[in-house]
Amino acid sequence: MLSRIAESLYWIGRYVERTDGTARILDVHLQLLLEDPWIDENTACRSLLSVMGSDIEEETRLTRHDVLSILAIDRTHPASIAYSISAARESARRAREIVSTELWEVLNASSARMPRRVSDEKIAEFFGWVRERSALAVGIVESSSSRDEVYGFFTLGRSVERADMTARLLATRALTEASGPAWTTILRSVGAYEAYLRTYRGVPSAQNAAEFLLLDRLFPRSILYSVLRAERCLRDIEPRTDRAGVADLALRRLGQIRSELEYRPITEIIDDLPHFMDAVQSATSATSDAVRLRYFPTSTAPSWVAERS
Repeated sequence: MLSRIAESLYWIGRYVERTDGTARILDVHLQLLLEDPWIDENTACRSLLSVMGSDIEEETRLTRHDVLSILAIDRTHPASIAYSISAARESARRAREIVSTELWEVLNASSARMPRRVSDEKIAEFFGWVRERSALAVGIVESSSSRDEVYGFFTLGRSVERADMTARLLATRALTEASGPAWTTILRSVGAYEAYLRTYRGVPSAQNAAEFLLLDRLFPRSILYSVLRAERCLRDIEPRTDRAGVADLALRRLGQIRSELEYRPITEIIDDLPHFMDAVQSATSATSDAVRLRYFPTSTAPSWVAERS
């Protein structure tokens, strides 16, 4: 496969997952700001923007409308939903000979219908629309793509991004522990609440909910599940021939964070949750850089202010 095509497929997967994850995080936290009058809006908004990789001057006082503008409808901000939708469509255009007609039509229509402003009464409806469009794009690939390199690069991008977005969601909880969203709210935001109840059969506690979103091997939005799936994709794309060790830098990065997740006690992770979520985000960024250098080395990585080398 041409590196140009592989890169486009990888970033379609990442951008589609990023729109979904950003919509889920914003939906939870903007609703929390609306419902809880005791939360300091400026501090909460600044923390959320920081977790999403956006820093604003200290003297600027932020409101939920500013967050919505920056992270949802700003077409020039690399961390916004509008930017990701447009970037997914552009990546699909560059790989048009490989991308299916159905997927192209979904991405093209999503970009064309992306609103330039969202009224207060339409915010929840807007986030629901974003999640539906992301689910539609993923569903088309899952139901109609051969399990070849096309599927591998798309799913690799989704898996890396999903691990990163779940880490961000948990980081927002850690940074606003006193007034942040309840664990029940966080579980509902990623569609995990019913699955959690079937697994733990009780009201969510901090340890159990964090364990489920971090370490569950069967829930597709857990960080461990996403890391394991990314590893499988890399091995399917290029089967290992190493006689000793692992030469693939991306696999090494994923293996390191997987080992931390699998063998570090959950109590230690929760005690240092902000630092550990930062480590997960750093690992996903390093993995993305390693994938780019190995499979599309002539390209410059699409910018997102949150990614660090």
